[in-house]
Amino acid sequence: MLEARAAVKNLHAYRPPLAGRTGLRLDFNESTVGCSPRVLARLRSLDAELLARYPEREPLEKEVANFLGLDPAQVLLSNGVDEAIHLLCSTYLDPGDEALIVVPTFAMYAIFAQAEGARVVEVRAGNNFTFPTQDLLAQLSPRTRLIAVANPNNPTGAAVSGDVLVQIAQAAPQAAVLVDEAYFEFHGETLIDRAFVHPTQKIENLFVARTFSKAYGLAGLRIGILAGDTGQMAMVRRVASPYSVNAAALAVLPEALQDQEYVRRYVAEVRSNRGRLQQELGNLGLHYWPSHANFVLVSVGSAHAEFVRALRARGILVRDRHSDPGCEGCVRFTVGSDEHTETLLGALHEVVDQLGLRTELPNRLPTEVRA
Repeated sequence: MLEARAAVKNLHAYRPPLAGRTGLRLDFNESTVGCSPRVLARLRSLDAELLARYPEREPLEKEVANFLGLDPAQVLLSNGVDEAIHLLCSTYLDPGDEALIVVPTFAMYAIFAQAEGARVVEVRAGNNFTFPTQDLLAQLSPRTRLIAVANPNNPTGAAVSGDVLVQIAQAAPQAAVLVDEAYFEFHGETLIDRAFVHPTQKIENLFVARTFSKAYGLAGLRIGILAGDTGQMAMVRRVASPYSVNAAALAVLPEALQDQEYVRRYVAEVRSNRGRLQQELGNLGLHYWPSHANFVLVSVGSAHAEFVRALRARGILVRDRHSDPGCEGCVRFTVGSDEHTETLLGALHEVVDQLGLRTELPNRLPTEVRA
């Protein structure tokens, strides 16, 4: 009888609750306003000839590299950041190797590492989800072959300094160190310039991932970026499919890159509304963690599931993160446009009063969370 590999049979599959998502989508950190009108115009212009051909991503990798200030050999376009993670695991992990992951974080780091037969070592974040630098360094061993860090982190919104990330990469030269900057635009700090554009020293084991799913509003087209040292990226390309990024995504990518004014306006709106939401959460007595991303993590205690249902009844979808390590009783809100934030705040007041949360939870305003 045919059986899957033991590593696969032991995986806990990640199945996000995507079904029945009717309403205001504040549950998956997508753009709430969608992509640039220039992107839509380009999509409408696609013809049968383009769709009949296999996609060619190299010309677009040159364009993206130029946008980032990199050499094309340092850049690989991928089918979302998910594929980039998968490629790194396939390139560097053997059965019995170790992958270090700071939790809570994005689930796919562990899943792709475990699928290769690697052992995942989870390092718990510190108080208020601060980055556990010393705890992570203490877990390094000769078997450590992958370290994955989301910066800012999902679902907490916490950020870690570039100095710490460089320190980790230097402490583990035998490991691929992935810095996932999926929420870079809402944070504004990146390792790409420091590690690749104007490097003061060569760090060949460092990789940076970016996505067009969030600030650019292209989650449905699945396109991401993996950047790294030229020699290491040549190894990653050996396991990459030449056709994994579809023709439609490649066709619209130049328009998305060129319409930076559209991206800047949306990011500015989100950052403003992030502050507005956090202030109102504090006014309501709800404990939250200051975020560097386009979402905010909030503690509502034992009423978390009822809280999510009550917002859904009002046409607003938010994400229950209660099962994440250290996130007991927590719910995550995506931050969107002015209009969508106004809708969320109105519903929040109703639900907090309906569930009696205003009096149950103390008004605990946390300080900046950063390592």
